[in-house]
Order: sequence, then C-alpha cells, then structure tokens
Amino acid sequence: MSDDQKERNGLRKNVLKARDEIPPAERQHLSILASKNLWQLPDFQSAKRVFLYVNFRSEVETSSLIKRCLMEGKEVAVPLVAPKSQLIPYRITDRAKDLAPGAFGIPEPIVDQCERVNPGSLDLIVLPGSAFDARGGRMGYGGGYYDRFLVNAAPQAKRIGLAFDLQVVASIPLAPHDQLLDVVVTESRVLSDLRMKTDDRIGR
Repeated sequence: MSDDQKERNGLRKNVLKARDEIPPAERQHLSILASKNLWQLPDFQSAKRVFLYVNFRSEVETSSLIKRCLMEGKEVAVPLVAPKSQLIPYRITDRAKDLAPGAFGIPEPIVDQCERVNPGSLDLIVLPGSAFDARGGRMGYGGGYYDRFLVNAAPQAKRIGLAFDLQVVASIPLAPHDQLLDVVVTESRVLSDLRMKTDDRIGR
C-alpha cells in the first residue's frame, strides 16, 4: 500500500469516527441547518430534477430535504446500487412508500414502483462522503460509485457535497479517479465555485 493510500485510509477513518460520535439529537439539528443552507443556493432553488442520496448511519440527514423537494414540486431521484458497482437513479414520489433497505442496508428505491431516470436529465446531484476540502475535493467510502457516476453518467449536473463542518479538512490527498465538486455545504458555511477555482489554479 502506497503512502498516499495509507494517508487516505487514515483520514477517512478519523473523520468518520468523529462523525459517528455526533449525538443523534445534535446530528439532526446540524442536518436541518445544512439542509437550509443547501436550499438557499440559487442553483438548488432553480433545479427541477435533483439527485439526492438517502442518508445512512451518521450522514447528514436528507429525509426532510427530500420531503420538502417533493412538496415544492421538484422531481427527486435517488440512487440504486446496481451490478458492476453502478448507481442508477430512480424517481420517487413518496419517501416512506418508495424506499426499502437495499445494498449494504442503505434505503433504495423499489424498482417495481419507481420510474428510472435518465442521468443526463439531472440538473443537480447532492453527494455524501467521508471528507471534503475547500478546493472541491471529496473522498467517498472507497467504492468509487459516485465518481464513476459523475464522469460516465451525469457530467452535466451541478455537484454539491453535503457534510458537517468536521468533515471539511485542510486538504485531501486526491486519487486520479476522485471527482471535484462545485459546492460544499455544511451547517455553517457554503464553499462555492470550487471546480472553477481549482481549474484556474492549475491552469486548465
């Protein structure tokens, strides 16, 4: 294992441990604040078709966000983990009725009653992750599902990471496959235009 990989694994482990230690009541409160910051983004307000993760374990909770999107008339798609490590978006209209435990125990759309969505039609994607940084870097959980989805299926969509403050670190040792985000939203701040700023710094 390379030194970079050891550093990545150590960072992921430490950040997730800290996230897991947030008390449930506080996590719910911080999730509400982060969701409010996300909702206030002009890009989010104008988006008609959004791809949202369904929270699992200690992730920023998205249940209220999904409910509000549906109430406000947005089309909401959520991920299904398919063979060959692919994410497939399915539209849901009722969070309680359209989801059931799927891969790894994560709530997923019930395929028989949900409509499959063309990834190329998505306006915006809200991503979970283990750690984020101020240049738009994101480290997932090690499977690369979202990185492949962003590159191969939905390169046109705005990319927004949703996290707690403690998940935003000074710098992530990015791997070649890691995809940069446009925005990172937490309970206290919004880091925006990240991919554009990073591209400027490296001369792209």
